[in-house]
Amino acid sequence: MALATGCSRADSGTAPATQAAQAQGPAEVRIGYFPNVTHAPAIIGVKKDFYTKELGSTKLSTTNFNAGPEEVNALLGGSLDIGFIGSGPAINAFTKSKGTIQLISGAVSGGAQLVTKPEITSVDQLKGKNIATPSLGNTQDVALKKLIAEKNLTDVKVTNLDNPKTLDAYKSGQLDGAWLPEPWSSRLVLDAGAKVLLDEKTLWAGGKFPTTVIIVRSEFLQKYPQTVQAILRGHIKAIDWAKDNEAEAKTTVNAALKELAGSTLSQPVLDSAFKSIELTTDPIASDFPQLAKDSVTAKIVKDVVDLKGFADFSALNEALKATGKPAVDTAGLEK
Repeated sequence: MALATGCSRADSGTAPATQAAQAQGPAEVRIGYFPNVTHAPAIIGVKKDFYTKELGSTKLSTTNFNAGPEEVNALLGGSLDIGFIGSGPAINAFTKSKGTIQLISGAVSGGAQLVTKPEITSVDQLKGKNIATPSLGNTQDVALKKLIAEKNLTDVKVTNLDNPKTLDAYKSGQLDGAWLPEPWSSRLVLDAGAKVLLDEKTLWAGGKFPTTVIIVRSEFLQKYPQTVQAILRGHIKAIDWAKDNEAEAKTTVNAALKELAGSTLSQPVLDSAFKSIELTTDPIASDFPQLAKDSVTAKIVKDVVDLKGFADFSALNEALKATGKPAVDTAGLEK
């Protein structure tokens, strides 16, 4: 951990061979993300070559995941270097790795809703209902189970399903609702007749919460800080481009969803999904202590995680500085 988070990237004690490796970069960097609108910066960064243009001779390899726990396992197993992931699984990765997975950037704020059958008009009416989330322990699973615990809704059935299966299950009447990220929440509303019972934005100060963030294996960050900076420069440029070219950004993401998930979104769904998210490099670090507490309330974990050392924004802030943008605050989560 001291090596991963405490040392200067230009430490004069670094061995010459290590310095040469940092300068040259790895042969390959492996990143993971989901085929979701809430991972739009990753999709755009890959499809518009923002990452590859920054990486130079380093090859970019990508892997797609349906939910955070799967991606965490890939990071812990060493088959992935950098991951776009939900805030809940990001905390879980830090915990399971004993501090060797770290938060390095934000990607998307907002874009998650609890949607239900139209006849359900209040949270109290969830009693006895079957509500889906994408995966056990993922960000939306924690949010739903926290709500259930706070409202003492002990007889709510929580079903974990892949997002496409959730849509089919809702259409067939097997589900009463779901807590989902975009575009799936909008798909249930516009394609299957559900309604938004609760937008997660209403639960957070200023309507901002970290839906998608970026984490990295600390070993990779320590060994190849310049490569991580290159990825983050591409990430910043992807977000800036998407904000300046909204229509083309939507088209790019929709085409990628066709390639990765097998189908495109209707224009109303695409517009609705993009309207509910904010693309941002700020991971809103100040929210993470509360998110750690939420996992306990949701009975996903027994104890509140000590997040000291979770955030290392050195690479991000160098990348932001290079593009003339202000630094991001770690909110006390640094080493």
